[in-house]
Amino acid sequence: MGKTKKKTTPKNTPLRIIPLGGLCEIGKNMTAIEYGNDIVIIDCGMAFPEANMPGVDCVIQDYTYIRDNINKLRGIIVTHGHEDHIGGLPYFMREFPCPIYGGKLAIELVRHKLMEHGVSFNGISLEAFRNGDRVLIGSSFEAEFIRVNHSIADSYAIAIKTPVGTILHSGDFKVDYTPINGKPIDLQRFGQIGRDGVLLFMCESTNIEIEGNSPSERHVGEAFQRLFKDANGRIIVATFSSHVHRMQQIFTAAEKYDRHVCLSGRSMLNVFKVANSLGYIEMKKDTLIDIGDIDNYDDDEIVILTTGSQAEPMSALSRMAYASHKAVEIKEGDTVIISADPIPGNERSIYNVINELYRQGATVIYHSLEDVHVSGHAYRNEIKLLHSLIKPKYVMPVHGEYRMLYLHKQLAMSLGTPEENIFVMNNGDVLSITPESAGITETVPAAAVLLDGNGVADINSRILTDRLHLGEDGVIAIGLVIDERTGELLAPPVISSIGFVFEEEKAEIHREILMKVVSTLPKREIESAVNKNAYREQIRGLCFSKTRKRPLILFNVTKI
Repeated sequence: MGKTKKKTTPKNTPLRIIPLGGLCEIGKNMTAIEYGNDIVIIDCGMAFPEANMPGVDCVIQDYTYIRDNINKLRGIIVTHGHEDHIGGLPYFMREFPCPIYGGKLAIELVRHKLMEHGVSFNGISLEAFRNGDRVLIGSSFEAEFIRVNHSIADSYAIAIKTPVGTILHSGDFKVDYTPINGKPIDLQRFGQIGRDGVLLFMCESTNIEIEGNSPSERHVGEAFQRLFKDANGRIIVATFSSHVHRMQQIFTAAEKYDRHVCLSGRSMLNVFKVANSLGYIEMKKDTLIDIGDIDNYDDDEIVILTTGSQAEPMSALSRMAYASHKAVEIKEGDTVIISADPIPGNERSIYNVINELYRQGATVIYHSLEDVHVSGHAYRNEIKLLHSLIKPKYVMPVHGEYRMLYLHKQLAMSLGTPEENIFVMNNGDVLSITPESAGITETVPAAAVLLDGNGVADINSRILTDRLHLGEDGVIAIGLVIDERTGELLAPPVISSIGFVFEEEKAEIHREILMKVVSTLPKREIESAVNKNAYREQIRGLCFSKTRKRPLILFNVTKI
């Protein structure tokens, strides 16, 4: 893997773009780019489980295509350090160690993540780059890093020169003329690359539905300054741990109003440690204190920066709200600022946490009340700006659900790109481009892969179906004692259930199930009979007729 000796590749060899994640969904971004004997991957992220995935820890991509073409893999480019772009790397690197290229902060976050997961660095090299840097990958690709603005430092678009033409991948971006750290997006370089000619523009679609331009991150800083000035007690700010720019603004506001900052939440501590070591956090030496020392200060001298903006059950903010945090107990006079918009599907959980915070006596500031969050993703006008500068031949909308990709297609058409040159794709579709044409030519495996503890399953796994079934309809356990020699029933069956019916209904429905079991059991070969699905369906049918539920039916057979 990595750099290879140049091999002769036929002139008619197509350039292949293979999205393995990030299309028709939010998260687990990953795209393979293939030419001849070389494959380079852009990003390797993860997604958080949806409500219909009980017990699942995270969701990653299907690596089958990479596994089948491992000899072509030359490396991975990461556009920035968010989990939906680097979260899958520990799982990928265990099987496919290879070079990883990215910005300085992203590379250090990857290093920390691999170490945390116990991944061996044998065969893995981590190489950091800055705006304008270029790197040869394999014999087919030259990648250039182009500075963009996002909600984390060292975010880049990637221009990849190939034998067929230049691919430009936007990464996650916005146009912020007054960024917190570093410089504005390098629009001049985008224009230069556009003038040189761009074969394919892969552009993010997250905020394509929002007209206008996204506000600058400094708007949030101004809101923090106002809220910190008016707060009398402790201030607790919950935000994404990876939002380094937001972290900086909290430190800045705290110092302006003579407050100390302490951190809560493992991921917050990890990201702060990396960002601070690279010089991305500017603060006075005594501003940061340990969370165990907060009782040594007056309430109006404290800011607690914490995880939990999405009400994750085990996050620090949730534990504070439900009085299970070891160091922080919410009390009258606290001001809690939730500096994030709810991820779709999380709204109910977030409002439950907000309700609990109010019950504990806190004042809660969130997106509906104050401008305490701005998006790190471009709105329509910013996306238009990049399209106008780049003027690509082909367009492939990425990073978004289907409606977002479709609306992005319409935007590109309005700017002059012919409809036949725009490809709204699904994960696993293969876009093949030659000097003469482009089109989707095949599909490869790209179903979601669920990680559950040490287990791996696909989205259609029976275990997931069983968990959903348990959650909705419960389970009935039927205990049978049979004669090992004759196979006959030796005692009346024992019925128990969990999550099936309310306690006051159990006796009656259990009695009816018992009668059904006794009347339908054969005299002999009982164990063989109850292991057949047809027999279980008889019991499930009775349950449905009585309760409109179809519980899981489990038989426990004891032989004596």
